Amino acid sequence: MSAADPPAAAARRRHHRLLLLFVVFALTAVALIADLLARQQLSGGNGVDLGVLQLRLAYNSGVAFSVGDQLPAPVILAVTGAVTVGIAVFAWRSAPISRTIQVVGLAAIVAGATANVIDRIHDAKVTDYFHTGWWPTFNLADTYITCGVVLVIAAALLESPTGTAEEDPR
Repeated sequence: MSAADPPAAAARRRHHRLLLLFVVFALTAVALIADLLARQQLSGGNGVDLGVLQLRLAYNSGVAFSVGDQLPAPVILAVTGAVTVGIAVFAWRSAPISRTIQVVGLAAIVAGATANVIDRIHDAKVTDYFHTGWWPTFNLADTYITCGVVLVIAAALLESPTGTAEEDPR
């Protein structure tokens, strides 16, 4: 913080980093608990039909849409771990100057990626359990990543013409 930095701006920067950490930890924990519950409750072919969505246990040894599922597990883990760390570093560094919506979006992306990496450590596979029939089976962490991307894009679209994010004056 420089001498010319107003206290409100410094407080906002601290708040955004704390928000980032809180959302990442909270969402990661919820996704990991959901994975555990899915493995326990849906094993042995058990499923739950919720209409458009079914809860059905599946495992993905690749990445999105099973891409790379033939690669050695350590390679997939190393690459996804490195990408996750890279995104987390970007989120941490950009949080102080980002809109709140962008911070939450980045946190959701980091949480989803982190939860999938942690889940993969267990057995070299990601636990999936949301099945639609018309889309590949996915998990809660995947929804975090998708929703996070939508929030980051929304933040970019809400950016002022001068290229700086206008914050809510509250």
